[in-house]
Amino acid sequence: MDIIATIHTDFSTKFGLPRQSGLVEELKGQIIFEPAYRQPEAFRGLEEFSHIWVLWQFSKSKKKNWAATVAPPRLGGRERMGVFATRSPFRPNDIGLSCVRLEKIEWDEQRGPILCVSGIDMVDQTPIYDIKPYIPYTDCHPEASEGFTSRTKEYALEVDFPSELLNQLPENKREAIIKVLKQDPRPAYDNDPDRLYGVAYAGWDVRFRVKKDRLTVYEVEALD
Repeated sequence: MDIIATIHTDFSTKFGLPRQSGLVEELKGQIIFEPAYRQPEAFRGLEEFSHIWVLWQFSKSKKKNWAATVAPPRLGGRERMGVFATRSPFRPNDIGLSCVRLEKIEWDEQRGPILCVSGIDMVDQTPIYDIKPYIPYTDCHPEASEGFTSRTKEYALEVDFPSELLNQLPENKREAIIKVLKQDPRPAYDNDPDRLYGVAYAGWDVRFRVKKDRLTVYEVEALD
């Protein structure tokens, strides 16, 4: 398949990314298309939709081999489920699917149409295969059963982010990073309360520890 675009986000690494799209609406991204796909006609009518589906490449999780079962992080990283019953990036094909809000379409002379989106769950420079409109009457099924995710969707940590550290970040990035930390970025199997973790976000390294259900930020440093 051809790569039609690339998304630009505040995450330089996978660590800290929400595990699903839409969990942190404050996380923004810009989708910039390859020259061959910048014709204005290809976007006619898209501005009428509030949300879009993005099909993208798990470019940071490529593997030569795949496994029939995976260990979903929210199940503690030890209980295994079939790969096709999960959203795991370790799949037969490296294809991700995200539903994001289309905030606006900007038109740039050099880069063509730019899709400004929110609620992202993708690393900076993630390749994109396709864009499709989200259509509520077919894509939304309120009666759908949730499987094992019904047991894990409410999980969240309490976050203690001292004001003197939080204020080092740009004001428009603060609420997003707090919500990212609430999602618990750690590997599910790692519960070491003394380990210092770091999320690279928007040019800053936010370092924290987790004890039981409370996450405490200890350091914030600018990344080179």
